[in-house]
Amino acid sequence: MPTRSVVPVAALFAAASLIVSGSLSADAQATPAAVSELPVTRVALFSSGVGYFEHDGRVSGDVVVQLPFRVDEVDDALKSLTVRTGQGGFSPSVSYPSREDESRALKAFRIDLSGSPETAELFSRLRGVSLGVELAGKDGRRFSGRVLGVESRRTDPPADGEDTVDRPRVFVNFMTDRGYESIPMDGIGAFRFTDSAIAADFERAVEYLAAARDKTRTALSLRLPGAGSRDVSFGYVVAAPVWKATYRLDLSGGTPFLQGWAVVDNATDRDWRGITLSLVSGRPVSFVQQLYAPVYLSRPVVPLSIAGSAAPRTFGEGLDDFEADYSKDDESYGANESSLSMASPAPAPASREVMRAKAAGPSKKESAGGRAAQDLAASAFEAARGRSAGDQFEFTMERPVDLDRGKSALLPLTAGAIDAERVSIYTAGMERPVLGARLSNSSGMKLPAGPITVFDGGVYAGDALIDFLSEKDRRLIAFGEDLAVTASESSTSSQETVSVTILKGALTFSRKLSVSKTYEFRNAGTRDKTLIVEHPETSGSELFSPSTFLEKSEGKYRFSLQVPSGKQAALTVVERSPTRETIALLNLSVDSFLRYSSFTEIPAPIKAVLAKAAELKRAVEGHARTIRDLQTRRTELTQDQARIRDNLASLGRESSEGKKYVSRLLDTEAEMDKIAKRTDEARKSQQDAQASFESYIANLSL
Repeated sequence: MPTRSVVPVAALFAAASLIVSGSLSADAQATPAAVSELPVTRVALFSSGVGYFEHDGRVSGDVVVQLPFRVDEVDDALKSLTVRTGQGGFSPSVSYPSREDESRALKAFRIDLSGSPETAELFSRLRGVSLGVELAGKDGRRFSGRVLGVESRRTDPPADGEDTVDRPRVFVNFMTDRGYESIPMDGIGAFRFTDSAIAADFERAVEYLAAARDKTRTALSLRLPGAGSRDVSFGYVVAAPVWKATYRLDLSGGTPFLQGWAVVDNATDRDWRGITLSLVSGRPVSFVQQLYAPVYLSRPVVPLSIAGSAAPRTFGEGLDDFEADYSKDDESYGANESSLSMASPAPAPASREVMRAKAAGPSKKESAGGRAAQDLAASAFEAARGRSAGDQFEFTMERPVDLDRGKSALLPLTAGAIDAERVSIYTAGMERPVLGARLSNSSGMKLPAGPITVFDGGVYAGDALIDFLSEKDRRLIAFGEDLAVTASESSTSSQETVSVTILKGALTFSRKLSVSKTYEFRNAGTRDKTLIVEHPETSGSELFSPSTFLEKSEGKYRFSLQVPSGKQAALTVVERSPTRETIALLNLSVDSFLRYSSFTEIPAPIKAVLAKAAELKRAVEGHARTIRDLQTRRTELTQDQARIRDNLASLGRESSEGKKYVSRLLDTEAEMDKIAKRTDEARKSQQDAQASFESYIANLSL
């Protein structure tokens, strides 16, 4: 029994492609001429991790230039592409394969090729489509018809010895001029689309599949309409490796010399041949936005408005009396936008020359290492041109650069004499200072951050790091430990009363807390030392001594101190911070008033005031003691009355003893009445004394 035959879709695509090509020949004649990719002529690498790439060339007539990109570069290219065309050029345009979901994109064609359909499935999707069919084998008959569908059915019983598993044969059913025809699918040799529109759409679907095979790369088609021969250029910004700066500093000889290099990587898919290379130092904002992939928004599904059903309505929040005039914005939009600085580089100043140190040549006694270091300033070094580019700084190589793809290079950046002072740097808390230098950028360029290899005394002295150094800026670098200098620290503190005031019932002491820190250094070396001492600034304090400092950075004062060879030197730093102590006078006792009035720091007028306040407070406290004494006596009498009443209850009032207790009870009542009267008088006196005390305190202002 025949088995099911599955014809590979690719074979049918190939056959269909041959048939379809004839229907497209007329359109192909109108297609602009394709031009091979224009060469890269300019590259600008930024320290923010992007690169600007510019292509230049000459074209004629209507042309299409292919720009191949990695898929992850397309978003940046779409965001930044700029095109310039000469006389005779018209408005350019860019087209590219959409980064649509493959299944969604294939469903958009008239013939759905999504999901890698087998031959039977493909013909099922062609229902209703008119095809020109050529049968395979000796028959070779050709006919035209519309596809009605695909079915599977048995045609022969199982042969002897063959299993009985049903193996149907697949047939494609057509409606032709002869009527209904059912053709075995494995008998179809080739087919064509008789509808040219469907044929063209099928060809586009096949082309989409071919282009989608490499999911890591794509191409932008830049159409440049125009007439005649003309120069065109275009540029774009995409991600690129950060270029790195590295320096060599020679402290040997009389004039310090700085040499800078740039590490550049060509991570693109193109060789660089004779390009103009610029390196830009700065920190512009750079981001990626997804412009390549189509974006779909979800929309609500609402019922049809039939049979009187009202459509849903929603209203957003409104603003009252809000008027907006966009005319001004519309007119000025983009008017102040600056063009990309890399598009047409400005020439370097004609008068600028590379600074070079005129250091004296090495003597005969110098070592080979010394001669090598001195040659740093004497060697030929063609530095890059430097210029300000907005708030950034641009270095442009003097000569065209050749760099193969996947290769890196070390290129000259800057060279020249630099203001540098050899110093030792001590930061509070360290065991000993570090060797360093204080650089002043006199190069006229903004120097990016990077490592510095230092030579001193004709030999390698160590490595240092430097942050971005602007023009005329100063910076300290450290490249080793100073073994010749030892350091020690000691601290003391003291407090001084600045003023004593009484205002609004409060006694306030204003004081100055002085903290003194002494740094002592001993120089056991043979060379005099200039020390930069970094002293941490105390929050809320002010520098009292020394009255001046060299500079201030990152919460530290920096002081300069000279330490001669074989000598000792000390630096004492005094900081003062204000303190305030406030005492509420109304809450003080007599003893507290007397204690404060005895302080030597308190002026005589305030002492007299405190003594007077103590007298008034003593009167208040005296009345308070009287009240407490009377209350104590009243408590005692109340307890006596309780005992007398108990005795009367047991003895009776008519007995001789009972009559005595009655007499005592009457005397106690009389005394308690007197105590109550005296207590009221004492309370009144206390209130008057308290009022006098509070009034006195409230009116004090010294």
